[in-house]
Amino acid sequence: MTEPRLITVLGATGSIGKSTLDVIARHPDRYRVFALTANRSVDCLAAQCREHRPRYAVVADVAAGAALRAALGAALGEGTTEILTGPEALVAVASASEVHSVMAAIVGAAGLLPSLAAARAGKRVLLANKEALVMSGRLFMDAIATSGAELLPIDSEHNAVFQCLPPRMAAGLDAAGVARITLTASGGPFRNTPLADLDRVTPAQAVAHPNWSMGRKISVDSATMMNKGLEFIEACWLFAARAEQVDIVIHPQSIIHSLVSYTDGSTLAQLGHPDMRTPIAHALAWPERIGSGVELLDLVQVGRLEFHAPDETRFPCLALARAAWAAGGGATAVLNAANEVAVEAFLAGGLGFTGIARLVEATLERCGHLPAAGIESVLAADAEARQRAREWLARKAA
Repeated sequence: MTEPRLITVLGATGSIGKSTLDVIARHPDRYRVFALTANRSVDCLAAQCREHRPRYAVVADVAAGAALRAALGAALGEGTTEILTGPEALVAVASASEVHSVMAAIVGAAGLLPSLAAARAGKRVLLANKEALVMSGRLFMDAIATSGAELLPIDSEHNAVFQCLPPRMAAGLDAAGVARITLTASGGPFRNTPLADLDRVTPAQAVAHPNWSMGRKISVDSATMMNKGLEFIEACWLFAARAEQVDIVIHPQSIIHSLVSYTDGSTLAQLGHPDMRTPIAHALAWPERIGSGVELLDLVQVGRLEFHAPDETRFPCLALARAAWAAGGGATAVLNAANEVAVEAFLAGGLGFTGIARLVEATLERCGHLPAAGIESVLAADAEARQRAREWLARKAA
């Protein structure tokens, strides 16, 4: 019997991290947790450490590390879990020689450096952190190619596309006879809300996703459909697609996760319940299949599947994402940074819902020209965009 594969889970206390640990726990003969990381969700991480006994647990800083030690108490025995702190420790557990696979599930720009470290170290990178590709697509894809790493998408849409593509795609979409990739979107909680009412929606309403169980930031991105704009950029990098080859359609039931259309008129679709354990299990075991804990789909029970074109008047973030992709350079890093600042302000009550797109647009106009030739310039574009976005917020508040 082969030894279980060692897995590092970056962002273990988020919804993707929890789902990953659920799948791992179902297959103790196949997988073992090497490291778990979190920002400051100490109580949740402590419970995960007690259950999974990782070799390392990583938190944001010394204070969080002390809190984790206190939370673990006597459960932290000699030779079990070593507590590490800081961004350097994230990079270390993502690139450790013993690790086979890294679940990259830290939300936002904070996940870029450890995800890139895993790519450079030649790991199987299970990419749930779409921002890594949005911010540094060429750099990230070059790292994958140079190191020989395996890049498997976890976002349900990109995982669905991956499952519907031919097994060998080195020659590109055109050579494989692919005419179009279609990403589906639920449309979030406000797809039918009158436009005049959108600026009055509350954070509590925005995070109440109708189909998926997600974190607060990603739920807001779903409500604005910025998540689909970021996924459009991610799809272009993952599948070497031109912008005109990636379409987006609203599918309220979230049963079809994406489609691939071929030049012979065939369209292949991947269907399943809206449960992230399905793409996680697929990527963990690829090219094999394992149980995920998700029930088989009953189409009779589903009953109907609907599709609508997205309204970019209602969802202006889609057009902003396409514009950032067309601009190239650091524009997509600027897009992501401005959106993170905007969503944080909205969740804190300092910005109206429709102000999210306005802030992002203003920041792109101000610094969308910045370069992104290497990791230093990517991080510089991110920092500059955050500063300009916060200045915009300060002016609006004055």
